[in-house]
Parts: sequence; C-alpha cells; structure tokens
Amino acid sequence: MNKPENIEERLWDYIDGAGSAEERLFVEQLIASNAAWKARYQELLELQDLLSHRLELDEPSMRFTQNIMEAISKHHIAPAAKTYINKRIIWSIAGFFLCCIIGFLIAGLAQVHWTGGSTTDNSLVNLNKINLDKVDTSKFFNNTYTTIFMMVNVVLGLVALDMYLRGRKRRAIGNGQ
Repeated sequence: MNKPENIEERLWDYIDGAGSAEERLFVEQLIASNAAWKARYQELLELQDLLSHRLELDEPSMRFTQNIMEAISKHHIAPAAKTYINKRIIWSIAGFFLCCIIGFLIAGLAQVHWTGGSTTDNSLVNLNKINLDKVDTSKFFNNTYTTIFMMVNVVLGLVALDMYLRGRKRRAIGNGQ
C-alpha cells in the first residue's frame, strides 16, 4: 500500500482534486501523520508550482509557418504518375505475357491427339455434347518441355521486373529524390 508509486499516484490525485471525499480525507491524515508522505507531498507541490507558473514554454516565432512553407517550396515536387511511368515498358510487359500465353496454348494444342470424328458414344465430340474426359492431358502437364517453358517464362519475367525497377531507381536518383 505504501509503495512509492502508489504514494505518488494517490498524492497526484489529491493535488488534482480527484477521488472521493473519503479518499481525500484519508490522504490528508497520512500527510499530517507520516513524514514520508509529507515530504513527497511537498516535492510534488513544488513540481506542480514549477510546471504551472515558473516554467515558460518556448513559442515559435510569428513567421514559423511561413518559414516552413518557404523551405518546402524550395524542394522538387514529385511529378504526376503519367509523366514518369513509361507506357512502352507497360506495353512490352503485357506483350511478353501475351506471347507466353499464346505459346503455352499452341504447345498444348499441338500435343492433343485429335481423333477422327465418329458418331459412336466413345468419340471425343458427340453430336449433342463435347466429351472432354477422352482428352489425354497427362502428356501435356507432365511434359519436360512444358516445365522448361514455364521456368524460362518465370526467369524472363523476373529479369524484366528487375530491369524496370533498376531503371526506376536510376531515374529517382537522377532527379535527386
């Protein structure tokens, strides 16, 4: 109960006028009877007086806001996004991925074994519906060439991303940002 933190907290509540009348009366009695409480109360009263009356706060000058705004205006303002995004890079990345998708589809379609059309129930294409269960996709998805093709595409995509980010970084350093 008489820990230094608890004493200080209760004394601050007493000085600030917080708490019930019973608590304030109890703290008053402790200040009157206990020397440690009385000494701490005097210290806190001096600190309260120093903070409220004797300590002058530094105020900024009258031109403070204007000085800050002038300092900010000297710096280079970043241009709009349209001016620093190179549309050729965006179109080249889109073209790269479009070519990859087309190449993937061509490779896939080249590996499908097309069978002659027949009207039996076992055919790939029936007159009423398309039966995709007959298409053998295991050769397509388990193929070594497909795996190599996808790995090359991923590496080329990462190289293109690296080139774009390095160019962007060079432009940012060149502009002094």
